Amino acid sequence: MLYQIKDGAFEYGSVPILRKISFEIRGNEKIAIVGRNGCGKTTLLKIIAGELELTRVDGELGTITKSPRLVIGYLTQNAFADLSITVDEAMRPIFEEILSMKARLDELLEKMQTNSDPSLLDTYNRLHERFEDAGGYYYEKEYNMLLCAFGFSLEDKGRPLCEFSGGQQTKLAFVRLLLSKPDVLLLDEPTNHLDITTVEWLEEYLRGYKKAVVVVSHDRMFLDKIAEVVYEIEYGETTRYVGSYSKFVQQKEQSYELRLKAYKAQRAEIARLEALIERFRDTPTKVSMTDSKLKQIEHMVKLSEPRRFDTRSFRADFKPNRDTGKEVLCVKGLRVGYTEPLCTIDFTLYKGDRIGIIGANGLGKSTLLKTLVGAIAPLGGSFSTGHQVDIGYFDQHLAQYTSDKSVLDDFWDEFPRLSETEARRALGAFMFTQDDVFKCVSSLSGGERVRLALCKLLQQKPNFLILDEPTNHMDMIGKETLEAMLAEFEGSILFVSHDRYFVKKLAKSLIVFEGKSATHMSYTYDEYLEKRTQGGIKSPAVTEISAPKVETSAKASYNLGKEKSRLERRITKINDEIELAEAKTAKLKQEMETITSDYVRLCELTEQIEALEAGLFELLCELDECESRLKEIG
Repeated sequence: MLYQIKDGAFEYGSVPILRKISFEIRGNEKIAIVGRNGCGKTTLLKIIAGELELTRVDGELGTITKSPRLVIGYLTQNAFADLSITVDEAMRPIFEEILSMKARLDELLEKMQTNSDPSLLDTYNRLHERFEDAGGYYYEKEYNMLLCAFGFSLEDKGRPLCEFSGGQQTKLAFVRLLLSKPDVLLLDEPTNHLDITTVEWLEEYLRGYKKAVVVVSHDRMFLDKIAEVVYEIEYGETTRYVGSYSKFVQQKEQSYELRLKAYKAQRAEIARLEALIERFRDTPTKVSMTDSKLKQIEHMVKLSEPRRFDTRSFRADFKPNRDTGKEVLCVKGLRVGYTEPLCTIDFTLYKGDRIGIIGANGLGKSTLLKTLVGAIAPLGGSFSTGHQVDIGYFDQHLAQYTSDKSVLDDFWDEFPRLSETEARRALGAFMFTQDDVFKCVSSLSGGERVRLALCKLLQQKPNFLILDEPTNHMDMIGKETLEAMLAEFEGSILFVSHDRYFVKKLAKSLIVFEGKSATHMSYTYDEYLEKRTQGGIKSPAVTEISAPKVETSAKASYNLGKEKSRLERRITKINDEIELAEAKTAKLKQEMETITSDYVRLCELTEQIEALEAGLFELLCELDECESRLKEIG
């Protein structure tokens, strides 16, 4: 066990957030922490990170036990103290130990050229082994790989941090955290603002991470891919479930049903015994029996009725004011961008269509939506809406605006004809009840602001929804509610989302952005993934993210059997090459141990070992890629 909290509690002021919680990190477990917004997930992460301390409740203080010298990594706000330094200057301290060992190895080699003391060679060999174990031969490659994976170029290493946006600085801090390889990696919503390609890469990276990971996320598919253990926080208490997120949902339902069944069975048994006692209470010959039944009831460990899941969410039973014609939106050769076109696109959206837009960041997805609602002028081509089309537009950034007005007044400003009762009823449907309507808009959480924006949007009763990342800041219950609501919507929907589960549930077809192109595909998300796996669709992957891709012929990409055989042959060959490289490395190391005075040869052997170690890393990366693709094929 690396870390344990027992009977822990935390109060903010006098408001209890967590109470009597138990939490453990064992070995290299990949742990997900889930729960409603505001339930204490981030608070628990901060306690684990050491930023917050447990609170004494009713005179009792919980305990925290952890392994000695345990290193915990946590992505904090304002991660970089000095923004004037370059990216490289910010990253290099992580490699201080490796660079120090390398400098010492070079120093020892230089000394051994003039000094034949065997102890120098012994020191060199021991240090060289530590250098290898620390990743001294491939840390630079991993550094470059992570930068590219998060959308940076190698030239960005020389740029000052102050030249990057706040979001980019957060990504760089994330890269630095991953490179530091702590014993426990704490991640709070790591997929926020990452595109689908980068999220998929991050999933593979974390699954292969050799130490423990604790993650808070509302991305259900992400959790399904990486979680081995799920801790749920509900009503201030934690419950541990073993398995993925989907298994947790099943186990939770099953556990509730079992506990409810046991509770009802006990209540029925108590009622039976009490009826028996009542019936024979005044019968002299049954006194012994009634006393026995009373004691039986008294000695029972009474079960409390299990609380139903906290499923409170917003609701909206709305219909458009009017119907559209068959053709809702026609886009012909539309070039979108600001000064230079980001992409050109053609598609037609018909009544009842739900089109999801996916692709990497920065390719023009949100720009397309802004162009369609008139916020940005097109750079070429045309688009037109059909008969009686009323657009409702949700912008993820505009939804996070600030205002000194109350929620009620802010809503009333847009719908002044509503009575107070009507306005409060509309807001109540989105969980702004009682005194909540008098909260200042600026004091609302991100999720509350999204609910307010959706309330305003749906109050307009549009028949064509254009949505840009509507699930950002929502918890899982909120996402599921929105999915169900939009699935029943009688109008048409065009939406951008990086939430793959949301896209999977909602989209009837896709617009996929890749490079300078955007293509409308008549596939659901599951069909798109299947086509992509088979090779019929090129994956919109970021170059330089991982190891060299395995080349496939055009014919083989459509033939699963041939593709599978080719991958199996390549895996066998890679394993042979790895075995050969390891044998060569071992032989060279053995030779190094026998050298006592030939320092020129020692330098040659060191260079050869470095080259072999670098090659081994490339082979291992390619092997991992091949095995992953083979697993996808099935």
